[in-house]
Amino acid sequence: MPKYLIEREIPGAGALTQDQLQGISQTSCGVLNELGPKIQWVESYVTDDKVYCVYISPDEATIRQHAEKGGFPVNKISQIKTMIDPTTAE
Repeated sequence: MPKYLIEREIPGAGALTQDQLQGISQTSCGVLNELGPKIQWVESYVTDDKVYCVYISPDEATIRQHAEKGGFPVNKISQIKTMIDPTTAE
């Protein structure tokens, strides 16, 4: 199944408290449970004003459905074509 990187512009994201992040995560997981096993949240990276999320999903439409139901912004969705890391150089 395809893997996607979702860019979410959230001003002040880096200043969110652990309680706020926990609440956001709980909302996301609740929506994921509603949508069923076809979409999975892998991980997210929080920067000063953006959150980058990695999802496994059958398509972009399902990601947008998750965002709409959860009230999350979606500024850009990019399908991950491949991954590389230091071992790629070997």
